[in-house]
Amino acid sequence: MVELYRDLIYLPGKQALFLLLVAFVVTFLFIRLSVRMIRAGVRWWPGNITSGDTHIHHVVFGMLFMLVAGVMAFAPAGWRSPWWEILGALFGVGAALVLDEFALILHLDDVYWSEKGRSSIDAVVLATGVLALLMLGALPFGVDGLEADPGSSRWTYLGTIGLNGSLALVALLKRRVWLGVFGLLFPPLALWGAIRLGKPDSPWARWCYRPGSRRSARATTRTRRQEARWERLKHRLFDAIAGRPDPEPPRRAR
Repeated sequence: MVELYRDLIYLPGKQALFLLLVAFVVTFLFIRLSVRMIRAGVRWWPGNITSGDTHIHHVVFGMLFMLVAGVMAFAPAGWRSPWWEILGALFGVGAALVLDEFALILHLDDVYWSEKGRSSIDAVVLATGVLALLMLGALPFGVDGLEADPGSSRWTYLGTIGLNGSLALVALLKRRVWLGVFGLLFPPLALWGAIRLGKPDSPWARWCYRPGSRRSARATTRTRRQEARWERLKHRLFDAIAGRPDPEPPRRAR
């Protein structure tokens, strides 16, 4: 196990990134356990941090940790071991605290336990996947293959970045978020997201699918079928990890 860590992480210089990933995952699991214990009213578990009548959300501490780690990483001492690894772990802790409350930042409202709060889990899962791909050696826009070719020119780099970036952008405009984000590191996923039909409420559908057209109807039908197939499984998995959201109050009839 020690030799595997040395060969795959230490010698290639991935130790700081590895500690960032570990700190990110562990912090997210701990903070979710903490908020679920508070929500359940467990008496012996520490409660929320408050200042007077103000509830201080953990995103505040996350931003402070990320700011400190980011600034110190530019200091000359931060480039050397063990500070580089310590700053990586600190940044991972801060990133987990921030993304766990990503939905609050997005909606500018305390939607942590509502259905809108699901976007925080999406952000955490996406970030974990990106960090894992970086750990495996993937580089943005698929230029990792060019790094091994000494004959690659500047225009080859620019062309590869432009093509793969455009495919990822199209996938994102079609609201194929997972394929678009992971496609930045693994271009075949971006290509698959770009050639698929866009979701009916996506910017791509508004620009390219005429209302009432056959393509618009296909997009709506396919999206409903996919949501019926995967959303239930996804919600069950997210409930097990992050807790079940509060039921939405019934809407009043006009």
